[in-house]
Amino acid sequence: MKVFKFGGASINSIERIKNTGGIISAYKGEKLLVIISAMGKTTNALEKVVDAFVNGRKDDALQLFEQVKESHMNIVKYLIKLNWQTTENHLKDFFTEVEWLLHDKPVREYDYYYDQIVCCGELLSTSLVSNYLNEIGIKNKWIDVRDIVRTDDNYRDAYIDWNYTRQKVKADIEPLFTDVDIVITQGFIGATDENESTTLGREGSDFSAAIFANIMDAELQTIWKDVEGVMNADPKEFPDAVIIEELSYREVVEMAYYGAQVIHPKTIKPLENKNIPLHVRCFIKPELKGTVISNKPVHDLPPVIVIKRNQVLMELASKDFSFVEEKPLGLLHEMFAKIKIRPNLMQNGAISLICCLDDKTEKIEKLALAASEIFDVQLEKNLTLLTIRHYTGEKIGELTAGKKIVLEQKTTETIQVLMR
Repeated sequence: MKVFKFGGASINSIERIKNTGGIISAYKGEKLLVIISAMGKTTNALEKVVDAFVNGRKDDALQLFEQVKESHMNIVKYLIKLNWQTTENHLKDFFTEVEWLLHDKPVREYDYYYDQIVCCGELLSTSLVSNYLNEIGIKNKWIDVRDIVRTDDNYRDAYIDWNYTRQKVKADIEPLFTDVDIVITQGFIGATDENESTTLGREGSDFSAAIFANIMDAELQTIWKDVEGVMNADPKEFPDAVIIEELSYREVVEMAYYGAQVIHPKTIKPLENKNIPLHVRCFIKPELKGTVISNKPVHDLPPVIVIKRNQVLMELASKDFSFVEEKPLGLLHEMFAKIKIRPNLMQNGAISLICCLDDKTEKIEKLALAASEIFDVQLEKNLTLLTIRHYTGEKIGELTAGKKIVLEQKTTETIQVLMR
């Protein structure tokens, strides 16, 4: 049993859907659970629908959703020749689900409507691809993951009910493999015990794949992306970036913590628990090995570089000269949790501390206002945070040349430098 996850870029055109079919067909005779994201920029388009609806612009919301409908129906028109009517009818069921909501008035919070509407993207894409595969002779079974993955009602970042989900996978998913080799379902989404749709937060589709891999004791999980593997830096900024062929679970979690666009830690944990390797491979060049992530220690890694721009330095000084390590620091962490913001870097002295945060304007303003009740607060914006794992003196010098260093923290493995 293998678990495959295809991102939205892998199916953003007719040619790429056919390419995805070719990759799947290469595993003929093997048992595959396939998770597919929303097509292309569909999630962004659906987010615009949500914004219009919640802000009382019902007609705009309906018109924006009409564009989503048309783009998917056009794919059906040119991709599926024999079973187009069945495919259209299936898609129309999901269209109706959203339109029924859009004809009402918003009476609940934004995050609730976000989940009810945005989840449509994954349902549409998987239905379309499933019908296409069946038409070209790749027999498969489509499943609505909302009937399987149970969550709480923490919309946009729902928590999994592992016990219920495990029971449903064992009862409803695993028996399907007696009749077909391929089961197709959605990532990123689930449902509450009241059948309200939920989403799982950042990198939710990768996490969904890991949930299934864990419960089904998969041989491996593969994430098919538009890159050749995990790289040591963003190739758009660093043309000399290289592919890292092997990584440990721990290294990937560390990289993600510092902001590298790799695999989210919540994806890694279910795999690490069962010692299931994770492959990151390129759907454009499936012949390439890509990156293998496992529990095997890996040595002699190249410097791993993460650049985070638009950083804010918040300096907080105790108003009464009391030590910040006592009650004030605890109160500050409570503020972080309440506002849902995480510092990228912190350092404290006796009566002051400084922290570096992403410049999310609304959250920074809330934090500064709340902190000003117990601290004197000063802000500096437009800074850059450089993180290098497995650094060398040469690489530090190269990347900080001509910059003024505001703050630096260093361990034996990692250096972080805040620069202006």
